[in-house]
Amino acid sequence: MTKLIVICGATATGKSGLALSLAQKLGSVILSADSRQVYREFDIGTAKPTLAEQKLVPHYLIDVCEPTEIMTVADYQEQTQKLIGNLGVSPVLLVGGTGLYIRSIVKGMKIPRVSPQPELRSQLESLGQHQLYPMLQQVDPISAEKIHAHDLVRTLRALEVYYVTGYPMSAQQGENPPNYPILQIYLDCESEILDMRIRRRTEQMIANGLVAEVEYLSKKYGVDLPLLNTLGYQEIKQYLAGETSLEAATDLIALHTRQFAKRQRTWFRQTPGIESFNVNDLDLLENIWQRIQNFMVD
Repeated sequence: MTKLIVICGATATGKSGLALSLAQKLGSVILSADSRQVYREFDIGTAKPTLAEQKLVPHYLIDVCEPTEIMTVADYQEQTQKLIGNLGVSPVLLVGGTGLYIRSIVKGMKIPRVSPQPELRSQLESLGQHQLYPMLQQVDPISAEKIHAHDLVRTLRALEVYYVTGYPMSAQQGENPPNYPILQIYLDCESEILDMRIRRRTEQMIANGLVAEVEYLSKKYGVDLPLLNTLGYQEIKQYLAGETSLEAATDLIALHTRQFAKRQRTWFRQTPGIESFNVNDLDLLENIWQRIQNFMVD
């Protein structure tokens, strides 16, 4: 039977490096659980594994979408479940910091297969949240109880699912966990040390050519491409537009990454069933390896 090992944690905690070492020792493969690494050409700003690293260990779910396409959680779940079932490798390493991607696999979330409907969303959004939320309370009271009255994004999604399918989103949700064993390893790090790691990685991205990458992508796809409004790309785009200095843009990337990492840590710490390891432990690799060995013989 296939066994799944999840390596998760906040950005800059060393997930990719650890996974690469473990995969080589295990003769395994790596499935990415990163919502931006699925897109081609977005390399430096997403901290995508290098081609050399990808040659050392087979990587999947990297560069599977064009930047103009949308990879939904349902799409990701479907592709990942197929890979886990068809690769014929055990264990499989699922590695990344996108909590919803990981949960979709570990919990077997039932996700309504409704792609984004731009025209419908635009029509709904024009009504304003003060009208949308009461609409949601009427058509899907169960979802409304779970969504804050001011949360426009989730309100729109719930209404979108209802109007496309004719059924409340709450009636289409639930879980169907996989039947294979799963070990979830969470890499934790003290805030002060993580801040320093984030700063170093941000500066390394700049040194590796992030500005040129953003400039190329902006020219090829246009500055309004949604992916160019994500972390690391938006700040450099502002620099290229002459709105800020490179130093200030670098500071902003580091700041926004720290804020993002804080949200990731909150997510994973509230996730049941994960086992925490401190990245500053001198015996980190040895301790995790021992835990994996025990998992493999259970």
